[in-house]
Amino acid sequence: MNHRITLIPGDGTGPELAEAAQRCIKATGVDISWDVVEAGAVAMEKYGTPLPDSALDSIRKNKVALKGPVTTPLGSGFRSVNVALRKELELFACVRPCKYHPGVNTPLKEPEKVDLVIVRENTEDLYAGIEFESGAPGTGEVIGCIERASSKKISPGSGISIKPISEKATRRIVEYAFQYAEKNGRKSVTCVTKSNIMKHTDGLFMRTAEAVAKEHPKVPYGHVLVDNMCMQLVQKPELYDVLVLPNLYGDIVSDLCAGLIGGLGVAPGANIGDKYAVFEATHGSAPKYAGMDKVNPSALILSGALMLRHIGENEAACRLETAVAEVIREGRHVTYDLRPDAPSGTRGMADAIIKKIEED
Repeated sequence: MNHRITLIPGDGTGPELAEAAQRCIKATGVDISWDVVEAGAVAMEKYGTPLPDSALDSIRKNKVALKGPVTTPLGSGFRSVNVALRKELELFACVRPCKYHPGVNTPLKEPEKVDLVIVRENTEDLYAGIEFESGAPGTGEVIGCIERASSKKISPGSGISIKPISEKATRRIVEYAFQYAEKNGRKSVTCVTKSNIMKHTDGLFMRTAEAVAKEHPKVPYGHVLVDNMCMQLVQKPELYDVLVLPNLYGDIVSDLCAGLIGGLGVAPGANIGDKYAVFEATHGSAPKYAGMDKVNPSALILSGALMLRHIGENEAACRLETAVAEVIREGRHVTYDLRPDAPSGTRGMADAIIKKIEED
């Protein structure tokens, strides 16, 4: 069966990583026709927008995309392409498995105990992008409105961000987490919030999660405050399995979990909606390494394995994941982040993974 899939190479090191992932996926024997489109800084220069309609149209047509990392300017410039994709395509669930692969350097004494899945709500919370710039026209009016409604003072000159949390979006993401746990044989679902402080937003998330949990009595459920969860994940990661979180905490905790297994270089990711799915490495574009054949391709290749499972190519996904794990375990053909004296770069590591697949 031929699968037509959108490919966004990205910018910085993205094109090198995308090429490596394409080659490894091809080695599994799955028949894929790639529809290559541009997004990010390269698209901004060419089209005046980081997310051209051509990219969105391609994903809407093909339903599935593999995306290399794209650059997001810090503090100014265009907004995140990742955030825009999630909004435009209603990719409400960010799914990030974090499982340790022997051979990866990690600060944990027993990293093999880490096998977590982060399910992050993608459309609301502080990442909704409802912001008012300090000193901008209208910001003072917003501050005045908030002060009158809450009877709390806000320092003059403040910038303001709004944190919307709805029952509808929360129920959708928590339901997804429980369905994921049931489908994949996971042992529990834990909701993570700061509901003791933000009672009307995080509190709503927590209460809605409790209600959904009652509809899935076969899956053990718990709730942990986000600050405590960060400590627990470092000390006792084996106690947790599927974590479901609002947007901001999900972003932070998923990077923490990636650190437990050795870093973002080995952490795959997916953004899932009712109609569309985009699979991507969870790290940035590392533009300073562009063209140097240096960056670890594992995260994007493993994201490709998640994509293969999504389109029903489970056997190929298993072969790809196993090949990546074996190359990392052997440590002979890996990138500098996995072994400082590594003889291999991006292309060499991909070659080793392909060889493992072909030997299987």
